[in-house]
Amino acid sequence: MTEAEDPSHNRLKHHFAQRVIHQARQVLEVWQRLQQREWNTADMAALNDANLGLLRYAERFGQAEHARLAGDIDRSLQAVLANRGRLSSDLISALSQAMQRLSRTGLRHGDQFEQTFLPPLRKPVYLALQDLERAERLAQQMESFGLIAQPLDSAAAFHSAMAERHPAAIVMDVDFAGRGCGLQLAETLQQGLEQKLPLLFYSHEDTDAPTRLAAVRAGAKEFYSASLDASSLIERIEILTHAAHYEPYRVLVIDDSRAQASHTERVLNSAGIVTRTLTEPIQAMLELAEFQPDLIILDMYMPECSGTELAKVIRQHDRHVSVPIIYLSAEDDLDKQLDAMSEAGDDFLTKPIKPRHLIATVRTRAARARSLKARMVRDSLTGLYNHTHTLQLLEDASSWARRDGKPLSFAMLDIDHFKKVNDTYGHPMGDRVIKSLALFLKQRLRKSDHIGRYGGEEFAVVLPDTDAATAARLLDEIRRRFAAIHYPAQPHDLSCTFSAGIAELGAGVHSSSLAKCADQALYAAKHGGRNRVAIFAE
Repeated sequence: MTEAEDPSHNRLKHHFAQRVIHQARQVLEVWQRLQQREWNTADMAALNDANLGLLRYAERFGQAEHARLAGDIDRSLQAVLANRGRLSSDLISALSQAMQRLSRTGLRHGDQFEQTFLPPLRKPVYLALQDLERAERLAQQMESFGLIAQPLDSAAAFHSAMAERHPAAIVMDVDFAGRGCGLQLAETLQQGLEQKLPLLFYSHEDTDAPTRLAAVRAGAKEFYSASLDASSLIERIEILTHAAHYEPYRVLVIDDSRAQASHTERVLNSAGIVTRTLTEPIQAMLELAEFQPDLIILDMYMPECSGTELAKVIRQHDRHVSVPIIYLSAEDDLDKQLDAMSEAGDDFLTKPIKPRHLIATVRTRAARARSLKARMVRDSLTGLYNHTHTLQLLEDASSWARRDGKPLSFAMLDIDHFKKVNDTYGHPMGDRVIKSLALFLKQRLRKSDHIGRYGGEEFAVVLPDTDAATAARLLDEIRRRFAAIHYPAQPHDLSCTFSAGIAELGAGVHSSSLAKCADQALYAAKHGGRNRVAIFAE
Protein backbone atom coordinates (compact mmCIF):
# COMPACT_ATOMS: atom_id res chain seq x y z
CA MET A 1 0.00 0.00 0.00
CA THR A 2 1.39 3.40 -0.96
CA GLU A 3 1.58 6.35 1.42
CA ALA A 4 -1.25 8.07 -0.46
CA GLU A 5 -3.44 4.96 -0.05
CA ASP A 6 -2.78 4.55 3.70
CA PRO A 7 -5.95 5.73 5.51
CA SER A 8 -4.13 6.22 8.82
CA HIS A 9 -1.51 8.39 7.11
CA ASN A 10 -4.24 10.54 5.56
CA ARG A 11 -6.03 10.87 8.91
CA LEU A 12 -2.76 11.98 10.50
CA LYS A 13 -2.20 14.55 7.75
CA HIS A 14 -5.74 15.80 8.27
CA HIS A 15 -5.17 16.14 12.00
CA PHE A 16 -1.92 18.08 11.52
CA ALA A 17 -3.56 20.32 8.93
CA GLN A 18 -6.39 21.13 11.37
CA ARG A 19 -3.86 22.16 14.03
CA VAL A 20 -2.23 24.57 11.60
CA ILE A 21 -5.57 25.96 10.39
CA HIS A 22 -6.76 26.46 13.98
CA GLN A 23 -3.65 28.50 14.75
CA ALA A 24 -4.05 30.49 11.52
CA ARG A 25 -7.60 31.32 12.61
CA GLN A 26 -6.26 32.66 15.91
CA VAL A 27 -3.83 34.93 14.08
CA LEU A 28 -6.64 36.29 11.90
CA GLU A 29 -8.98 36.82 14.85
CA VAL A 30 -6.34 38.93 16.63
CA TRP A 31 -5.79 40.83 13.39
CA GLN A 32 -9.51 41.52 13.09
CA ARG A 33 -9.63 42.95 16.64
CA LEU A 34 -6.78 45.29 15.78
CA GLN A 35 -8.90 46.95 13.11
CA GLN A 36 -11.40 48.17 15.70
CA ARG A 37 -9.04 50.24 17.87
CA GLU A 38 -5.62 51.81 18.23
CA TRP A 39 -2.80 49.31 18.07
CA ASN A 40 -1.14 49.03 21.48
CA THR A 41 1.69 46.98 22.96
CA ALA A 42 -0.62 44.28 24.35
CA ASP A 43 -2.37 43.77 20.99
CA MET A 44 0.92 43.56 19.13
CA ALA A 45 2.23 41.04 21.68
CA ALA A 46 -0.91 38.91 21.25
CA LEU A 47 -0.50 38.98 17.47
CA ASN A 48 3.18 38.07 17.78
CA ASP A 49 2.44 35.13 20.13
CA ALA A 50 -0.31 33.77 17.86
CA ASN A 51 1.92 34.07 14.80
CA LEU A 52 4.88 32.36 16.49
CA GLY A 53 2.50 29.50 17.31
CA LEU A 54 1.50 29.32 13.65
CA LEU A 55 5.13 29.33 12.53
CA ARG A 56 5.99 26.55 14.98
CA TYR A 57 3.05 24.32 13.98
CA ALA A 58 3.52 24.94 10.26
CA GLU A 59 7.21 24.00 10.36
CA ARG A 60 6.53 20.99 12.60
CA PHE A 61 3.76 19.62 10.41
CA GLY A 62 5.32 20.40 7.04
CA GLN A 63 2.88 23.10 5.87
CA ALA A 64 5.29 25.12 3.74
CA GLU A 65 2.89 27.84 2.59
CA HIS A 66 1.70 28.61 6.11
CA ALA A 67 5.30 28.62 7.34
CA ARG A 68 6.26 31.11 4.63
CA LEU A 69 3.35 33.43 5.44
CA ALA A 70 4.01 33.23 9.19
CA GLY A 71 7.63 34.12 8.41
CA ASP A 72 6.50 37.17 6.41
CA ILE A 73 4.27 38.30 9.28
CA ASP A 74 7.06 37.72 11.80
CA ARG A 75 9.51 39.85 9.79
CA SER A 76 6.99 42.70 9.68
CA LEU A 77 6.39 42.47 13.43
CA GLN A 78 10.14 42.41 14.11
CA ALA A 79 10.47 45.51 11.95
CA VAL A 80 7.89 47.23 14.17
CA LEU A 81 9.97 46.33 17.25
CA ALA A 82 13.11 47.60 15.54
CA ASN A 83 11.24 50.83 14.88
CA ARG A 84 10.62 51.16 18.65
CA GLY A 85 7.05 49.97 18.29
CA ARG A 86 6.13 52.64 15.78
CA LEU A 87 4.05 51.60 12.81
CA SER A 88 4.70 52.94 9.33
CA SER A 89 2.50 52.86 6.25
CA ASP A 90 4.78 50.28 4.64
CA LEU A 91 4.60 47.98 7.68
CA ILE A 92 0.81 48.27 7.88
CA SER A 93 0.49 47.45 4.18
CA ALA A 94 2.90 44.50 4.44
CA LEU A 95 0.98 43.04 7.39
CA SER A 96 -2.36 43.55 5.65
CA GLN A 97 -1.19 41.80 2.48
CA ALA A 98 0.25 38.87 4.44
CA MET A 99 -3.01 38.49 6.37
CA GLN A 100 -5.02 38.52 3.15
CA ARG A 101 -2.84 35.73 1.74
CA LEU A 102 -3.11 33.78 5.00
CA SER A 103 -6.90 34.04 4.95
CA ARG A 104 -7.04 32.46 1.51
CA THR A 105 -5.10 29.32 2.49
CA GLY A 106 -7.40 26.35 2.79
CA LEU A 107 -10.42 28.43 1.83
CA ARG A 108 -10.86 28.08 -1.88
CA HIS A 109 -11.69 25.09 -3.99
CA GLY A 110 -8.95 24.22 -6.43
CA ASP A 111 -6.05 25.76 -4.54
CA GLN A 112 -2.87 23.89 -3.70
CA PHE A 113 -4.15 22.94 -0.25
CA GLU A 114 -7.03 20.84 -1.49
CA GLN A 115 -4.77 17.83 -1.82
CA THR A 116 -3.70 18.12 1.84
CA PHE A 117 -7.28 17.80 3.07
CA LEU A 118 -7.33 21.15 4.82
CA PRO A 119 -10.76 22.04 6.20
CA PRO A 120 -12.22 25.50 5.59
CA LEU A 121 -10.47 28.15 7.64
CA ARG A 122 -13.62 29.64 9.09
CA LYS A 123 -16.14 28.22 11.47
CA PRO A 124 -19.49 26.91 10.19
CA VAL A 125 -22.57 29.04 9.67
CA TYR A 126 -25.65 27.90 11.58
CA LEU A 127 -28.94 27.98 9.64
CA ALA A 128 -31.86 28.21 12.06
CA LEU A 129 -34.82 28.36 9.65
CA GLN A 130 -38.39 27.20 10.14
CA ASP A 131 -38.29 25.57 6.70
CA LEU A 132 -35.67 22.82 7.11
CA GLU A 133 -35.78 21.95 3.42
CA ARG A 134 -34.91 25.56 2.54
CA ALA A 135 -32.04 25.46 5.04
CA GLU A 136 -30.67 22.24 3.54
CA ARG A 137 -30.80 23.68 0.00
CA LEU A 138 -29.06 26.81 1.22
CA ALA A 139 -26.35 24.75 2.92
CA GLN A 140 -25.75 22.87 -0.33
CA GLN A 141 -25.35 26.12 -2.25
CA MET A 142 -22.99 27.54 0.36
CA GLU A 143 -20.82 24.45 0.07
CA SER A 144 -20.27 25.23 -3.62
CA PHE A 145 -18.73 28.54 -2.52
CA GLY A 146 -16.36 27.07 0.04
CA LEU A 147 -18.57 27.83 3.05
CA ILE A 148 -19.73 25.19 5.49
CA ALA A 149 -23.26 25.50 6.90
CA GLN A 150 -25.18 23.44 9.44
CA PRO A 151 -28.99 23.38 9.18
CA LEU A 152 -30.72 23.13 12.57
CA ASP A 153 -34.30 21.92 13.03
CA SER A 154 -35.13 22.85 16.63
CA ALA A 155 -34.19 25.05 19.56
CA ALA A 156 -32.66 22.00 21.24
CA ALA A 157 -30.48 21.33 18.18
CA PHE A 158 -29.45 24.98 18.19
CA HIS A 159 -28.43 24.92 21.87
CA SER A 160 -26.55 21.66 21.35
CA ALA A 161 -24.63 23.09 18.37
CA MET A 162 -23.78 26.26 20.32
CA ALA A 163 -22.50 24.19 23.25
CA GLU A 164 -20.25 22.24 20.92
CA ARG A 165 -18.87 25.17 18.89
CA HIS A 166 -19.62 28.83 18.26
CA PRO A 167 -20.31 29.57 14.59
CA ALA A 168 -18.90 32.27 12.34
CA ALA A 169 -22.44 33.61 11.82
CA ILE A 170 -26.08 32.66 12.38
CA VAL A 171 -28.93 32.92 9.89
CA MET A 172 -31.99 33.04 12.12
CA ASP A 173 -35.68 32.92 11.23
CA VAL A 174 -37.53 35.35 13.52
CA ASP A 175 -40.12 32.59 14.01
CA PHE A 176 -37.63 29.73 14.47
CA ALA A 177 -39.07 27.25 16.97
CA GLY A 178 -42.26 29.32 17.32
CA ARG A 179 -43.80 32.73 16.68
CA GLY A 180 -41.15 35.34 17.53
CA CYS A 181 -39.02 32.72 19.29
CA GLY A 182 -36.04 33.25 16.99
CA LEU A 183 -35.68 36.83 18.19
CA GLN A 184 -35.86 35.77 21.83
CA LEU A 185 -33.40 32.94 21.28
CA ALA A 186 -30.89 35.26 19.62
CA GLU A 187 -31.21 37.96 22.28
CA THR A 188 -30.66 35.45 25.09
CA LEU A 189 -27.68 33.99 23.25
CA GLN A 190 -25.94 37.35 22.73
CA GLN A 191 -26.32 38.38 26.38
CA GLY A 192 -23.97 35.63 27.47
CA LEU A 193 -21.23 36.37 24.95
CA GLU A 194 -18.29 38.70 25.43
CA GLN A 195 -17.85 39.00 21.66
CA LYS A 196 -21.20 39.16 19.83
CA LEU A 197 -21.86 36.79 16.94
CA PRO A 198 -22.93 38.12 13.53
CA LEU A 199 -26.68 37.54 13.17
CA LEU A 200 -28.67 37.68 9.94
CA PHE A 201 -32.43 37.53 10.45
CA TYR A 202 -35.05 36.27 8.04
CA SER A 203 -38.84 36.50 7.98
CA HIS A 204 -41.03 34.84 5.36
CA GLU A 205 -43.36 37.84 5.45
CA ASP A 206 -42.87 41.60 5.53
CA THR A 207 -42.21 42.78 9.07
CA ASP A 208 -43.09 45.86 11.05
CA ALA A 209 -40.72 48.38 12.62
CA PRO A 210 -40.89 46.85 16.17
CA THR A 211 -39.76 43.47 14.82
CA ARG A 212 -36.82 45.02 12.99
CA LEU A 213 -35.93 47.08 16.06
CA ALA A 214 -35.93 43.92 18.16
CA ALA A 215 -33.64 42.30 15.58
CA VAL A 216 -31.22 45.23 15.77
CA ARG A 217 -31.17 45.00 19.56
CA ALA A 218 -30.41 41.29 19.27
CA GLY A 219 -27.38 42.14 17.14
CA ALA A 220 -28.75 41.87 13.59
CA LYS A 221 -26.26 42.69 10.84
CA GLU A 222 -28.87 42.19 8.12
CA PHE A 223 -32.59 41.52 7.81
CA TYR A 224 -34.14 39.61 4.90
CA SER A 225 -37.89 39.44 4.39
CA ALA A 226 -40.22 37.59 2.01
CA SER A 227 -37.42 35.88 0.07
CA LEU A 228 -33.98 34.67 1.05
CA ASP A 229 -31.63 35.16 -1.90
CA ALA A 230 -28.74 32.73 -1.58
CA SER A 231 -26.17 34.79 -3.49
CA SER A 232 -26.79 37.96 -1.47
CA LEU A 233 -26.76 35.99 1.77
CA ILE A 234 -23.52 34.20 0.92
CA GLU A 235 -21.83 37.44 -0.05
CA ARG A 236 -22.90 39.12 3.18
CA ILE A 237 -21.63 36.17 5.21
CA GLU A 238 -18.34 36.35 3.31
CA ILE A 239 -17.92 39.98 4.38
CA LEU A 240 -18.89 39.33 8.00
CA THR A 241 -16.74 36.23 8.53
CA HIS A 242 -13.68 36.89 6.39
CA ALA A 243 -11.37 38.74 8.79
CA ALA A 244 -8.63 39.66 6.36
CA HIS A 245 -10.95 41.30 3.85
CA TYR A 246 -10.21 44.42 5.85
CA GLU A 247 -8.22 46.93 3.82
CA PRO A 248 -6.62 49.72 5.88
CA TYR A 249 -7.89 53.22 5.20
CA ARG A 250 -5.53 55.39 3.13
CA VAL A 251 -5.03 59.01 4.14
CA LEU A 252 -3.02 61.71 2.35
CA VAL A 253 -1.69 64.48 4.63
CA ILE A 254 -0.78 67.73 2.85
CA ASP A 255 1.06 70.15 5.11
CA ASP A 256 4.08 72.38 4.39
CA SER A 257 5.35 71.73 7.93
CA ARG A 258 7.27 68.47 7.83
CA ALA A 259 7.14 68.16 11.63
CA GLN A 260 3.35 68.57 11.74
CA ALA A 261 2.84 66.19 8.81
CA SER A 262 5.06 63.55 10.45
CA HIS A 263 3.19 63.90 13.75
CA THR A 264 -0.17 63.38 12.03
CA GLU A 265 1.27 60.39 10.17
CA ARG A 266 2.49 58.77 13.38
CA VAL A 267 -0.89 59.24 15.08
CA LEU A 268 -2.81 57.67 12.19
CA ASN A 269 -0.29 54.86 11.70
CA SER A 270 -0.74 53.97 15.38
CA ALA A 271 -4.35 53.10 14.49
CA GLY A 272 -3.41 50.99 11.47
CA ILE A 273 -4.25 53.71 8.93
CA VAL A 274 -1.94 53.87 5.92
CA THR A 275 -0.73 57.45 5.67
CA ARG A 276 1.34 59.39 3.16
CA THR A 277 2.62 62.91 3.73
CA LEU A 278 3.19 65.64 1.18
CA THR A 279 4.92 68.92 1.99
CA GLU A 280 4.72 70.37 -1.52
CA PRO A 281 1.06 71.09 -2.35
CA ILE A 282 1.82 71.57 -6.04
CA GLN A 283 2.50 67.79 -6.26
CA ALA A 284 -0.92 66.92 -4.85
CA MET A 285 -2.63 65.81 -8.07
CA LEU A 286 0.16 63.39 -8.99
CA GLU A 287 0.07 61.92 -5.47
CA LEU A 288 -3.73 61.59 -5.57
CA ALA A 289 -3.61 59.66 -8.85
CA GLU A 290 -0.92 57.32 -7.52
CA PHE A 291 -2.11 56.80 -3.93
CA GLN A 292 -5.92 56.96 -4.36
CA PRO A 293 -6.60 57.97 -0.74
CA ASP A 294 -9.87 57.49 1.10
CA LEU A 295 -9.46 60.89 2.75
CA ILE A 296 -7.29 64.04 2.57
CA ILE A 297 -6.06 66.04 5.56
CA LEU A 298 -5.16 69.52 4.44
CA ASP A 299 -3.38 72.41 6.14
CA MET A 300 -5.23 75.68 5.68
CA TYR A 301 -2.22 78.01 5.38
CA MET A 302 0.67 77.05 3.08
CA PRO A 303 3.07 79.37 1.24
CA GLU A 304 2.71 77.94 -2.28
CA CYS A 305 -1.09 77.92 -2.17
CA SER A 306 -3.74 77.98 0.51
CA GLY A 307 -5.63 74.89 1.56
CA THR A 308 -8.89 76.26 0.19
CA GLU A 309 -7.28 76.90 -3.21
CA LEU A 310 -5.90 73.39 -3.35
CA ALA A 311 -9.28 71.95 -2.32
CA LYS A 312 -10.91 73.73 -5.26
CA VAL A 313 -8.32 72.28 -7.64
CA ILE A 314 -8.93 68.77 -6.27
CA ARG A 315 -12.70 69.13 -6.65
CA GLN A 316 -12.30 70.05 -10.34
CA HIS A 317 -11.39 66.41 -11.05
CA ASP A 318 -14.34 64.03 -11.26
CA ARG A 319 -12.37 61.15 -9.78
CA HIS A 320 -11.69 63.06 -6.55
CA VAL A 321 -14.94 64.95 -6.16
CA SER A 322 -16.23 62.61 -3.43
CA VAL A 323 -12.97 62.22 -1.43
CA PRO A 324 -13.49 63.86 2.00
CA ILE A 325 -11.22 66.83 2.72
CA ILE A 326 -10.55 67.68 6.37
CA TYR A 327 -8.81 70.94 7.21
CA LEU A 328 -6.36 70.63 10.10
CA SER A 329 -5.20 74.07 11.22
CA ALA A 330 -4.48 76.26 14.20
CA GLU A 331 -7.09 78.69 12.89
CA ASP A 332 -9.66 79.19 15.67
CA ASP A 333 -11.81 81.87 14.06
CA LEU A 334 -15.17 80.15 13.56
CA ASP A 335 -16.16 82.34 10.61
CA LYS A 336 -12.93 81.50 8.78
CA GLN A 337 -13.44 77.81 9.54
CA LEU A 338 -16.94 77.92 8.09
CA ASP A 339 -15.70 79.80 5.02
CA ALA A 340 -13.03 77.14 4.49
CA MET A 341 -15.57 74.32 4.72
CA SER A 342 -17.79 76.09 2.21
CA GLU A 343 -14.83 76.00 -0.18
CA ALA A 344 -14.87 72.27 -0.96
CA GLY A 345 -14.12 71.07 2.57
CA ASP A 346 -15.99 68.51 4.68
CA ASP A 347 -14.72 69.13 8.20
CA PHE A 348 -12.42 71.41 10.21
CA LEU A 349 -10.22 70.24 13.06
CA THR A 350 -8.31 72.71 15.20
CA LYS A 351 -4.73 72.14 16.34
CA PRO A 352 -3.76 70.86 18.77
CA ILE A 353 -6.10 67.88 18.52
CA LYS A 354 -6.25 64.80 20.70
CA PRO A 355 -5.09 61.65 18.83
CA ARG A 356 -8.32 59.78 19.64
CA HIS A 357 -10.39 62.62 18.22
CA LEU A 358 -8.36 62.67 15.01
CA ILE A 359 -8.45 58.89 14.58
CA ALA A 360 -12.21 58.67 15.23
CA THR A 361 -12.95 61.48 12.77
CA VAL A 362 -10.77 59.96 10.05
CA ARG A 363 -12.25 56.49 10.47
CA THR A 364 -15.84 57.74 10.40
CA ARG A 365 -15.33 59.96 7.38
CA ALA A 366 -13.30 57.36 5.47
CA ALA A 367 -15.84 54.61 6.14
CA ARG A 368 -18.68 56.79 4.88
CA ALA A 369 -16.66 57.80 1.81
CA ARG A 370 -15.96 54.17 0.92
CA SER A 371 -19.61 53.32 1.25
CA LEU A 372 -20.70 56.22 -0.96
CA LYS A 373 -18.01 55.50 -3.55
CA ALA A 374 -19.10 51.87 -3.71
CA ARG A 375 -22.62 53.01 -4.57
CA MET A 376 -21.28 55.27 -7.31
CA VAL A 377 -18.90 52.88 -9.05
CA ARG A 378 -20.49 49.49 -8.40
CA ASP A 379 -23.28 47.58 -10.09
CA SER A 380 -26.33 47.36 -7.81
CA LEU A 381 -27.12 43.71 -8.58
CA THR A 382 -23.69 42.13 -8.13
CA GLY A 383 -21.60 44.64 -6.18
CA LEU A 384 -18.97 44.47 -8.92
CA TYR A 385 -17.57 47.57 -10.60
CA ASN A 386 -19.86 49.06 -13.23
CA HIS A 387 -18.99 49.34 -16.93
CA THR A 388 -17.61 52.89 -16.76
CA HIS A 389 -15.42 52.32 -13.70
CA THR A 390 -14.10 49.02 -15.06
CA LEU A 391 -12.79 50.81 -18.15
CA GLN A 392 -11.25 53.49 -15.90
CA LEU A 393 -9.47 50.79 -13.90
CA LEU A 394 -8.27 49.20 -17.15
CA GLU A 395 -6.85 52.54 -18.25
CA ASP A 396 -5.02 53.00 -14.93
CA ALA A 397 -3.69 49.43 -14.97
CA SER A 398 -2.46 49.90 -18.56
CA SER A 399 -0.53 53.03 -17.58
CA TRP A 400 1.12 51.27 -14.64
CA ALA A 401 1.93 48.17 -16.71
CA ARG A 402 3.67 50.29 -19.37
CA ARG A 403 5.52 52.28 -16.71
CA ASP A 404 6.73 49.21 -14.79
CA GLY A 405 7.27 46.97 -17.83
CA LYS A 406 4.92 44.29 -16.48
CA PRO A 407 2.29 42.20 -18.31
CA LEU A 408 -1.41 42.99 -18.19
CA SER A 409 -4.35 40.92 -19.37
CA PHE A 410 -7.98 41.86 -19.85
CA ALA A 411 -10.70 39.22 -19.96
CA MET A 412 -14.34 39.33 -20.97
CA LEU A 413 -16.75 36.61 -19.82
CA ASP A 414 -20.26 35.84 -21.02
CA ILE A 415 -22.74 33.35 -19.53
CA ASP A 416 -23.68 30.79 -22.20
CA HIS A 417 -27.31 30.53 -23.37
CA PHE A 418 -28.38 33.09 -20.79
CA LYS A 419 -31.53 34.06 -22.68
CA LYS A 420 -32.68 30.46 -22.39
CA VAL A 421 -32.20 30.63 -18.61
CA ASN A 422 -34.43 33.71 -18.39
CA ASP A 423 -37.04 32.29 -20.77
CA THR A 424 -37.19 28.90 -19.08
CA TYR A 425 -36.71 29.71 -15.40
CA GLY A 426 -37.58 33.40 -15.21
CA HIS A 427 -35.60 36.55 -14.61
CA PRO A 428 -35.18 35.99 -10.84
CA MET A 429 -33.25 32.81 -11.64
CA GLY A 430 -31.22 34.73 -14.23
CA ASP A 431 -30.32 37.32 -11.60
CA ARG A 432 -29.39 34.54 -9.24
CA VAL A 433 -26.96 33.03 -11.77
CA ILE A 434 -25.40 36.44 -12.46
CA LYS A 435 -24.86 37.10 -8.75
CA SER A 436 -23.54 33.59 -8.29
CA LEU A 437 -20.86 34.06 -10.95
CA ALA A 438 -19.98 37.48 -9.51
CA LEU A 439 -19.34 35.96 -6.07
CA PHE A 440 -17.48 33.03 -7.61
CA LEU A 441 -15.08 35.40 -9.38
CA LYS A 442 -14.55 37.50 -6.26
CA GLN A 443 -13.68 34.40 -4.27
CA ARG A 444 -11.18 32.97 -6.73
CA LEU A 445 -9.41 35.99 -8.17
CA ARG A 446 -6.73 38.03 -6.43
CA LYS A 447 -7.40 41.17 -4.46
CA SER A 448 -5.30 43.07 -7.01
CA ASP A 449 -7.58 41.96 -9.87
CA HIS A 450 -10.51 44.20 -10.81
CA ILE A 451 -13.83 42.52 -11.63
CA GLY A 452 -16.66 44.38 -13.34
CA ARG A 453 -20.11 43.68 -14.66
CA TYR A 454 -19.76 44.86 -18.23
CA GLY A 455 -23.47 44.67 -18.97
CA GLY A 456 -26.25 42.09 -18.82
CA GLU A 457 -24.69 38.64 -18.45
CA GLU A 458 -21.24 39.91 -19.49
CA PHE A 459 -18.33 40.39 -17.07
CA ALA A 460 -14.86 41.91 -17.39
CA VAL A 461 -11.67 41.25 -15.42
CA VAL A 462 -8.51 43.38 -15.30
CA LEU A 463 -5.55 41.16 -14.39
CA PRO A 464 -2.39 43.18 -13.56
CA ASP A 465 1.02 41.49 -13.70
CA THR A 466 -0.52 38.53 -15.55
CA ASP A 467 0.23 37.27 -19.06
CA ALA A 468 -2.47 35.83 -21.29
CA ALA A 469 -1.42 32.21 -20.84
CA THR A 470 -1.56 32.47 -17.03
CA ALA A 471 -4.90 34.29 -17.21
CA ALA A 472 -6.27 31.55 -19.45
CA ARG A 473 -5.25 28.77 -17.05
CA LEU A 474 -6.80 30.63 -14.12
CA LEU A 475 -10.10 31.40 -15.86
CA ASP A 476 -10.33 27.91 -17.29
CA GLU A 477 -10.16 26.45 -13.78
CA ILE A 478 -12.85 28.88 -12.63
CA ARG A 479 -14.95 27.98 -15.71
CA ARG A 480 -14.70 24.29 -14.92
CA ARG A 481 -15.72 24.68 -11.29
CA PHE A 482 -18.52 27.14 -12.01
CA ALA A 483 -20.04 24.60 -14.41
CA ALA A 484 -20.30 22.13 -11.51
CA ILE A 485 -22.67 24.35 -9.49
CA HIS A 486 -26.33 23.27 -9.49
CA TYR A 487 -29.22 25.63 -8.78
CA PRO A 488 -32.34 23.99 -7.33
CA ALA A 489 -35.20 24.54 -9.77
CA GLN A 490 -38.24 22.93 -11.36
CA PRO A 491 -38.68 20.70 -13.30
CA HIS A 492 -34.97 19.93 -12.82
CA ASP A 493 -31.88 21.60 -11.38
CA LEU A 494 -30.09 24.20 -13.48
CA SER A 495 -26.37 24.46 -14.20
CA CYS A 496 -24.66 27.13 -16.30
CA THR A 497 -21.36 27.68 -18.09
CA PHE A 498 -19.52 30.71 -19.40
CA SER A 499 -17.15 31.53 -22.25
CA ALA A 500 -14.19 33.90 -21.95
CA GLY A 501 -11.90 35.88 -24.21
CA ILE A 502 -8.50 37.24 -23.16
CA ALA A 503 -6.22 39.91 -24.61
CA GLU A 504 -2.75 40.87 -23.36
CA LEU A 505 -1.25 44.34 -23.53
CA GLY A 506 1.60 44.58 -26.03
CA ALA A 507 2.47 42.60 -29.14
CA GLY A 508 0.27 44.80 -31.29
CA VAL A 509 -2.47 45.19 -28.67
CA HIS A 510 -2.54 48.75 -27.36
CA SER A 511 -4.32 49.87 -24.21
CA SER A 512 -7.03 51.53 -26.29
CA SER A 513 -7.79 48.27 -28.09
CA LEU A 514 -7.57 45.80 -25.18
CA ALA A 515 -11.34 45.67 -24.67
CA LYS A 516 -11.99 45.26 -28.40
CA CYS A 517 -9.42 42.45 -28.71
CA ALA A 518 -10.79 40.63 -25.64
CA ASP A 519 -14.27 40.92 -27.13
CA GLN A 520 -13.03 39.35 -30.37
CA ALA A 521 -11.50 36.48 -28.41
CA LEU A 522 -14.81 36.02 -26.57
CA TYR A 523 -16.59 35.91 -29.94
CA ALA A 524 -14.16 33.17 -31.03
CA ALA A 525 -14.84 31.18 -27.84
CA LYS A 526 -18.60 31.44 -28.40
CA HIS A 527 -18.37 30.32 -31.99
CA GLY A 528 -15.91 27.59 -31.07
CA GLY A 529 -18.58 25.76 -29.09
CA ARG A 530 -18.98 27.85 -25.88
CA ASN A 531 -17.90 26.81 -22.38
CA ARG A 532 -14.26 27.56 -23.19
CA VAL A 533 -11.52 30.20 -22.88
CA ALA A 534 -9.86 31.78 -25.93
CA ILE A 535 -6.82 34.08 -26.23
CA PHE A 536 -6.78 36.88 -28.79
CA ALA A 537 -4.51 36.19 -31.75
CA GLU A 538 -3.83 38.70 -34.52
